[in-house]
Amino acid sequence: MTPQFPLETRYWYLRDHQLFRHLNSAELRQICLITNFKSAKKSEIIYFAHDETNRVYLLKKGVIKIVELDAEGNETVKEVIQKGDLFGQITLDDTDLNEFAVALSDSVTVCSFKIEDFEKVIQQNPTLAVKFTKLIGLRFRRLENRYSNLMFKDVRTRLLLFLEEWAEKEGTPTPEGITLKNYLTHQDLASLICSTRQTVTQLFSELKHNGLIDYNRSSIVIPDVKQLRKLTA
Repeated sequence: MTPQFPLETRYWYLRDHQLFRHLNSAELRQICLITNFKSAKKSEIIYFAHDETNRVYLLKKGVIKIVELDAEGNETVKEVIQKGDLFGQITLDDTDLNEFAVALSDSVTVCSFKIEDFEKVIQQNPTLAVKFTKLIGLRFRRLENRYSNLMFKDVRTRLLLFLEEWAEKEGTPTPEGITLKNYLTHQDLASLICSTRQTVTQLFSELKHNGLIDYNRSSIVIPDVKQLRKLTA
């Protein structure tokens, strides 16, 4: 982890986020004073929820995964967090969470606020409060869609839907198709779609055999995302 970021760096990191774009310079600099920044490299743990239960986080750069521990110490990937997303105590309460965040990309930067400090800021700025509420609403809708898929879709469809959403969010157009950085293990994917590593590996082989995807250790290529949509419609 790196030490605290200079105030000017914090200012420009927050300036381009949709949550703070409407603020004037003085308001934004005031928020910078209550903001803590951290950076991490791939596979580093960013936070343990039980150590920092009074913070809400915003991912400025990179991709992370939220991992939950059960009573036996088994790990389950709950969610993948991408640039601009909020995580941590986003409900602004003191619920005890037994989870931690791990960097998936080579370089990750997060900013965080103490809940009590952030509450004071949004109480003083109704527009910021509305934007925060909308972001939380979008997050919960994504989770709701995911849980709906878990209940009503089979494993193959759940994997296809996940790949489709992943491509829409992070895919890069290339001559071969839409290319994704392959930073999730088959075990990670299995946790996210409530399956097993063996099943995910089998489905990947099947999808590759049928020409729907191609993949190696570093990337996944989807030649035709529209074809995936047809299979999940």
